[in-house]
Amino acid sequence: MLGRQLAADLRRLPDTARRELSEAGRAQRAVNIADLRTLARRRLPRGVFDYVDGAAWDEVTKARNESDLRALALRPRMLVGATQIDLSTEVLGRRLEVPLLGAPTGLTGLIHHTGEAGMAQAIHGSGGLYVLSSAASRTVEDVAAASPGPRWFQLYVGPDRGVSQALLQRARAAGYEAVVVTVDVTRPGARERDARNGFTVPPRVTASSLVDGVRRPRWTANFLSRPHILSESLLSSVTRQGYAGSLGELISRQFDPALSWRDIAWVQEHWDGPLLLKGILRGDDARQAATMGLAGVIVSNHGGRQLDHATSSIRALPEVVDAAGGDLEVYMDGGIRRGVDIVRALALGARACLAGRALVYGLGAGGPAGARRAMEILVDELRLAMALLGCPSVRELDETWLAPINAHARDPWST
Repeated sequence: MLGRQLAADLRRLPDTARRELSEAGRAQRAVNIADLRTLARRRLPRGVFDYVDGAAWDEVTKARNESDLRALALRPRMLVGATQIDLSTEVLGRRLEVPLLGAPTGLTGLIHHTGEAGMAQAIHGSGGLYVLSSAASRTVEDVAAASPGPRWFQLYVGPDRGVSQALLQRARAAGYEAVVVTVDVTRPGARERDARNGFTVPPRVTASSLVDGVRRPRWTANFLSRPHILSESLLSSVTRQGYAGSLGELISRQFDPALSWRDIAWVQEHWDGPLLLKGILRGDDARQAATMGLAGVIVSNHGGRQLDHATSSIRALPEVVDAAGGDLEVYMDGGIRRGVDIVRALALGARACLAGRALVYGLGAGGPAGARRAMEILVDELRLAMALLGCPSVRELDETWLAPINAHARDPWST
């Protein structure tokens, strides 16, 4: 009886609501992030999925981010009575329930119409912090209104400094607590999947895209009825007159090839809160950031989407932590697919981790409910890993919980 009643109630819902309930249900059954990736691949058009999933050139760096994390073995401690696991940490003086931040991801409205607002809700609901991209599909005000949790704002310092300054002012007015300047995108990376797919923004209607749209009716219906694609900041620095071109052409107009430390000083002049740099892979860059009085750095290679064959984030992390010397808070972004990956990064000195693709897979699989499931998976895995490791608090993690790097001849990190 209950089943028939539920079915009848579902039939009375609008088509869009039924679709979203169906997608959310499938996402809730996902066991791990790989399951969410598979669901997202089924739901999203190929060009959109590849935009999220792809990286530069041969995608070597993207693969290294994951494989170098997996190479680090853990050393559990027994008989410690770790019955209560504390996942909380402190970032820039704010306490978080979990050491996980939502990485800035651009044009997320392509994945689901809720875009960054849905992502922020999922991350805040799990006790994390969201970093909003300046290339987001939703405005700084939209995201602030949609979710009351802690937020940072990510900025590309482009040639049009008036646009950058206006974004900083709006972020301050909307309550964003810190600014993250991305420094590894002076030019867009060569993302060959996008080139092969002819991926454009807005998506160009072609014979193949029409076929793809028919195969993914749920995504197409949402896209046509409630589109949130182009970011306001991108449009304001290019044109508001319906620009349509390749993704590379659009994005490349936002970056300044001449970006230097002088430009970081310019941001400091126009932002009176904490400032972090994202895209640091070397100790000398971290020392320069500390010399300038910055609050922190994010060890990142942009998920392998910029310079392919660069070092993995986890391998670069110890050098950056050593160089920071306590003068900077250090975070890591890149390759987080399991809760145990967070354990590894924190053990090597990261204050917290950022996850991008893992959460976007969830959004693609089931909208905001899918993103919440992605957070739930990572947090549950982290809690279980800590319990099995015998470590009661993430704040106690250090290198002693890892097998020594280069301890064996076949260690993947040996040279």
